[in-house]
Amino acid sequence: MSNIKSKIINDPIYGFVTIHDELIYALINHPYFQRLRRIKQLGLTNLVYPGALHTRFHHAIGAMYLMSEALQVLKSKDVKISDEETRAALIAILLHDIGHGPFSHALEHSIVKEIHHEDVSSMIMDNLNKEFKGKLSLAIKIFNNQYNKPFLHELVSSQLDMDRLDYLKRDSFFTGVSEGVISSERIIKMLNVVDDKLVVEAKGIYSIEKFLIARRLMYWQVYLHKTVLSAENLLVNILRRAKELSGKGVPLFATPTFSLFLENDFTKEDFLNKPELLQKFAALDDYDVMASVKAWSDCDDFILKTLCKNMLERNLYKIELQNEAIATAHKNKLIEKAMKTYSISRKEASYFVFSESVNNRAYNSGDHGINILYNTGKLVDIATASDLLNIQALNKSVTKHFICYTKELK
Repeated sequence: MSNIKSKIINDPIYGFVTIHDELIYALINHPYFQRLRRIKQLGLTNLVYPGALHTRFHHAIGAMYLMSEALQVLKSKDVKISDEETRAALIAILLHDIGHGPFSHALEHSIVKEIHHEDVSSMIMDNLNKEFKGKLSLAIKIFNNQYNKPFLHELVSSQLDMDRLDYLKRDSFFTGVSEGVISSERIIKMLNVVDDKLVVEAKGIYSIEKFLIARRLMYWQVYLHKTVLSAENLLVNILRRAKELSGKGVPLFATPTFSLFLENDFTKEDFLNKPELLQKFAALDDYDVMASVKAWSDCDDFILKTLCKNMLERNLYKIELQNEAIATAHKNKLIEKAMKTYSISRKEASYFVFSESVNNRAYNSGDHGINILYNTGKLVDIATASDLLNIQALNKSVTKHFICYTKELK
């Protein structure tokens, strides 16, 4: 690894994070990465938890710090990891979220279609690899799980990766939801490698139990909090209406780059066939969207204007979240009321009344589960090894249904 005079980033979670490597420092300073400062980690969650204003930049730096700690622990246990592999793993985790668009997951499928942020991350990494003359090749192999040491990929993306360890601790800190606090340091100290796969030594079983329970609680209390769902669906509907109007030729204010995506429904195939699209997408951030929302709150279209005003004034949808499917009669009654209240068509009423479902599975046992390593050398999946019944319950997918409608229709 090439060395530079150490650069220090003061992280609110881990303290001083020191950057020793010239290539990593150059990547952090690259415009693609600096854009992450302008993309909030938790989308619109700050409308529920006001402190949740941290960004993807914060998270990427934190995940890289945890990766560095994990690699040091594994090396101390005689796991063979070269300097080149160390640098590549650090780069892979640093860039793992670089493909996120504005407001992170909230608009994942609204600005572009049928393309996940991981796909965009991979494309951006390929571009950076060309720019840095092939120095990211090994990092890309690790990121795509194409390297002959699978545990390095598992540190980047698995059910016990540095991504999850950081976002649980960080999101808990910034939201103030203490149920998400985990002992990432303890978990990392208990990591080991068997047959090139990541495992956890038996002494760390309780920390893993806490990690899985914390993840479940954070999903229902933060990530899938009903008011967060309401806010994010409001933003999705704003983008849907804006795209519908743009498709009809209605002129709408937007930054030049954002206009391109409003007027077109680009897919993954488009990104692959038109490399310039990636450059345009990599210029988008939260500010493009919110500047447009502010402008649209005074536009001529009643629906778009109303939705945008509701967003700016935090007049969010009323939401009912339940275990059973939403009754058709209940939904139809609200749709009819919306049609009458706003003098709109049934199709247009879908912007004011709609139902969806969300599901969460805190853990998924199987080939890619979390294995506990006992002194005998035996490996046991955490769902079997744990004596807590709720860990086994976390292995099941939970679905909840919800209906949203504007408060005037209550």
